[in-house]
Parts: sequence; structure tokens; C-alpha cells
Amino acid sequence: MAVGILLISHNQIGAELINTARQMLSCSPLPTKVISIAVNDKPEYIKQQLDAELTGLDQGTGILILTDMFGSTPSNIACTVSDRDDIRVVSGLNLPMLIRVLNYPMLNLNELEQKALSGGQEGIAKCHKSGCSK
Repeated sequence: MAVGILLISHNQIGAELINTARQMLSCSPLPTKVISIAVNDKPEYIKQQLDAELTGLDQGTGILILTDMFGSTPSNIACTVSDRDDIRVVSGLNLPMLIRVLNYPMLNLNELEQKALSGGQEGIAKCHKSGCSK
């Protein structure tokens, strides 16, 4: 059994990131779902969708929720379930974060949360003509 990964984002950001990650890795080694939130979506509807996706992803080993921006609707909705022992929420979703998480399917929920944090942070670099630096 593996940790489930749920991406919650504005518009199609999460869907595009997971599609890109699947292309890069040739698969998705962890069960993943995406909730895409449009500008007119009602928070009550999204919360119902969240509950349904959590039920579907739950394999008994926990769920890591990745959201695109802290303090925004995706993050705020995810935080409504963050007090559960079997859920971790990390905000600031980017492709390096997602790839890092998907590269370690054997890790437990707490370890995957740390991989998400480190992948997101270490994936940021300043680029210039002679190359990139951290």
C-alpha cells in the first residue's frame, strides 16, 4: 500500500503538473488525484469533492495534499482536513516538488512530506547565461 497524493490547485495547474510528471517518469508510482478549482467554484462544493477524493485515495497509509499557493482557496480548503493524523498538507506546489515525491514511493507519509518540502525548496535556482546556481 502506498501514500495517496492529492493535488489541489487553481484552474489546471495541478493537472498539468501531474501530466508532465507522468511523462517525465513514464508512470505515476503513487496513486494520485487532482482537484482543479475554477474562479466560480463554491467552497462547499470543493469541500465535498475533497472528501470524496480523500475516501478514494485512502489506502490506510495516509494522504499527502499538495496545493499551489499558501493562503489561497486550494490551500485553505486543504487545511480544513490538516488536523487528521493521516493527512499532511504542503503548499507551494511546483514540478521539482512533485517529481521528488513521486521518486520515493516507498516512503511513509512523514518522509514524503519532508521530500515535498526539500524538493520544492531545492528546485529553486537563479539562472543566468553561464548556468544556474542555488
